[in-house]
Amino acid sequence: MDSFIQERQQFYRQLDEFWHDLYQTEYALYDIKTISKTLMGDIKQATERIGHIFYKTANLLRNLDDDTLLQLGFPKETLSFIRLQTIAIESVIARLDLVVLDNKIKLLEINSDTPTFIKEAFYVNGKVCEEFRLDNPNEGCEDQLRNALKKAIQLAALSIGKKEHAHVVFSSHGDHDEDRYTTHYLKRLIEMNSEFTSLSELRVVEKNVYENGQLVLQRGLYDNQGRKVDILYRQTYPIEHLIDDIDPISKDKVGQILLQFVKNQELAILNPPSAFLLQSKSIMALIWGLYELENSFYNAEELEWIGQYFLPTYLDEDAFIGQKCFVKKPSFGREGDTVEIYSATGEKVDKTPLQTYLDTLPIYQEFIALPTTSVKTERGMKEVHYMYGSFLVNGEASAFAIRAGGQITDNESYFLPVGIEKEGDE
Repeated sequence: MDSFIQERQQFYRQLDEFWHDLYQTEYALYDIKTISKTLMGDIKQATERIGHIFYKTANLLRNLDDDTLLQLGFPKETLSFIRLQTIAIESVIARLDLVVLDNKIKLLEINSDTPTFIKEAFYVNGKVCEEFRLDNPNEGCEDQLRNALKKAIQLAALSIGKKEHAHVVFSSHGDHDEDRYTTHYLKRLIEMNSEFTSLSELRVVEKNVYENGQLVLQRGLYDNQGRKVDILYRQTYPIEHLIDDIDPISKDKVGQILLQFVKNQELAILNPPSAFLLQSKSIMALIWGLYELENSFYNAEELEWIGQYFLPTYLDEDAFIGQKCFVKKPSFGREGDTVEIYSATGEKVDKTPLQTYLDTLPIYQEFIALPTTSVKTERGMKEVHYMYGSFLVNGEASAFAIRAGGQITDNESYFLPVGIEKEGDE
């Protein structure tokens, strides 16, 4: 086993700026799961169909009144912001969490605003496939991602009247390797003139500053070099956290001021505001409710897709009590935080240790047991549950890979690469 540990460490250390170990424990497995080309096609088809449903639903959400949006769990501080459609793309990068079981594909949730797992799927998965001499199901997806990012940046610049020389800044928490390296990866991928500034170094100037009647500092967002930011790429910083940001010295609500800049077309952000509109898991309850009513908002084919890929999801547990096991999730939770599993009698049977989203509107979704597989780890073979993280890039299916761990997938789960099985393999 010592030789395996050495081989794993040696392989992953050659990958620049990659967090193969997280929280002082193994994260990226030196192993690979093979799937058929047929399953690869099915995952991509499901991803595009589910994405189509969400993006169509975004148009419905923009027409809902404030009270309904509040009932769906959206913070009141975002109501003047989330209906904005600053560019003709609902979300540049979104990730679907999919379960493949008994030849059926089911959606657990979508992260349309700030998805993680990007560098793993788009870059590292291919390197592992090369190591194991297997075809990469994500071949060409990096180019797709690069082109999508460039297009989004160009559209974002035009949305604020910047036809050329827009100052693009990528930002993340500077002390978090996964966030920082993911952001660095995206910045380098686009091959455009841009800068990186950690979130803590960004500066918000709420009002124009004058000296002797002359404008010396224009209101706006500024990077660590004192340059005014035109486009902020905040891949790992959720809107629901941003709205609570307060300057420690001035006590100004800098997050809400920044969103006001976006509303006034003084600043563009990516992912765009529309991505947050789809972030709440309560949207799945809305979609499922319209499906059960056979609402004409969706055509017959779309209703069929909802029945095929979505799980029954509600804003209360009544439909499951005495009938089926179910999962309680926070509408804006992430990484399995505050997720609980209940039996059909309503008894809690499992939960994640982290319970930090207790004040967030919960949704209730039919429980589906994740499939299991055996993986090779530094501590030997291990049986794990797994699901697919499948990306939508500008609304099109793209890279995917596997998160493996417990029945509830959390931030201690493994990254398991995926390869295409060779012809003749079972």
